Amino acid sequence: MSVGFFQVPFPQNEPVKEYRPGSDERAKLKAALAEASSKTIDIPMYIGAEEVRTDVQKALVAPHNRHQTLAHYHEGDDSHVEQAITAALNAKEEWANLAWEHRASIFLKAAELLAGPYRYKINAATMLGQSKNAYQAEIDSACELIDFLRFNVHYMTEIYSQQPRSSAGVWNRQEYRPLEGFVFALTPFNFTAIAGNLPTAPAMMGNTVVWKPAIQQIYSAKVIMDVLKEAGLPDGVINLIYVDGPVAGEVIFKHPDFAGIHFTGSTGVFQQIWKTIGENVNLYKSYPRIVGETGGKDFVLVHESADPKAVATALVRGAFEYQGQKCSAASRAYIPSSLWDQVRDYVLADLQTIKMGSVENFGNFVNAVIDERAFDKITEYITNAKNDPAVEVVAGGNFDKKDGFYVEPTVLLSSDPVSVTMCEEIFGPVLTVYLYHPENFEQTITLVDQTSPYALTGAVFAKDRYVIELIAKKLSDAAGNFYINDKPTGAVVGQQPFGGSRASGTNDKAGSSLNLLRWVSARAIKETLSPPTDFRYPFMDAE
Repeated sequence: MSVGFFQVPFPQNEPVKEYRPGSDERAKLKAALAEASSKTIDIPMYIGAEEVRTDVQKALVAPHNRHQTLAHYHEGDDSHVEQAITAALNAKEEWANLAWEHRASIFLKAAELLAGPYRYKINAATMLGQSKNAYQAEIDSACELIDFLRFNVHYMTEIYSQQPRSSAGVWNRQEYRPLEGFVFALTPFNFTAIAGNLPTAPAMMGNTVVWKPAIQQIYSAKVIMDVLKEAGLPDGVINLIYVDGPVAGEVIFKHPDFAGIHFTGSTGVFQQIWKTIGENVNLYKSYPRIVGETGGKDFVLVHESADPKAVATALVRGAFEYQGQKCSAASRAYIPSSLWDQVRDYVLADLQTIKMGSVENFGNFVNAVIDERAFDKITEYITNAKNDPAVEVVAGGNFDKKDGFYVEPTVLLSSDPVSVTMCEEIFGPVLTVYLYHPENFEQTITLVDQTSPYALTGAVFAKDRYVIELIAKKLSDAAGNFYINDKPTGAVVGQQPFGGSRASGTNDKAGSSLNLLRWVSARAIKETLSPPTDFRYPFMDAE
């Protein structure tokens, strides 16, 4: 066979299309939306080489139009989890032994398909199924997922090229083997790119995967599987199942070949998973890798030297893009009383121009929250805040679920820095502001650090460089992604590797080589080129 040390194409971030009126991409996206909206599709599970259908079919509806059924998916049970594990294990040896450049080619081709013929299809699916506007879908389901695939291939080659030094007469080398067993990918509703990255990152490194997406993301998950299959992904490498989380966990976390979990979701679920794995650790062939990105209560800390207009823009975008359903969303803001009037007026002026409604209307900045359960949870926080004497509703506070799950962008002003909405993750379009006296700035830094158990993202706004340095040092553990004079959302693959610690996860930085390293098990090999033939060492010689 022919052999070479291959260099993959150097990755570049996928350009973001703007969908301006009259543009070609706008017309193509609207056509894709019309096409998807014109029919109700059937979505099977994908296990090994089979498209698996069951007697239990459930509807997927558009969050912004709860009367629109997009698809029916086939719900599985524990037998399908077992079937998926078996398929993954059966595919393991052949996939792990496939030359790395051929694995790379599959995912590079998938990126090209997403950038080309599937771009508008996956954006339309994300818009309709997850209620994202055109721009939010573009930066997520198209650009970020393309970036994950291209950059991860690049990081894979960097990892493989990291080799030990060799002394005279010895050749040392290191293999990066896939984990022994299968990997479980448990993915969220809010980012199609995350749902694509969590199973493909381990698979790229030679692992086989059982993938359970959030139910609300199944509609776009099917498009991801269509892309991977067209790109040439062999059967059984990634197996897509639709089962309740506890049903999947009951089988997976007791299986001796369970090798690791790649997770994005709630902190409570992740902690329960960690506990279950610990309780079952004696069942496994090896210690499972536990990689998770969970919640956030992300802060914006404003200094009196900040630009009020820049602060207001960051708050509106950071708190209300995609209805605040980002683990990185701006959720609590600390603003000096001397700047509040200006910041508030700018925010209110922006909110007065924001339109809310269906994703098909490109003039809408805000769409619906994901489902009725989320709607009820978010609106309970708002209702309780209205009854809290320490809280004032500055903007919004209204909601309606007659036709879709709509919650107005809501700004709360709390006189209590540890009120409920200052501390708890809401995962909706709710921003709580606390005003501090400028002379209490350093105490406020401590307050920011100690208020929340999370440490995902955070932002500081200031013009004073000494202040910026002070905050960056004092809040070094408060955010895995720290932003200076920018909103705390919008991490770009290859530029800001994403992840946090504390209650926000294991900080394994999706979109970097750090994450891919978690899906390999290294083997060091020493080859002695001229082996010794005498057990004696020189120090043993006679004087």
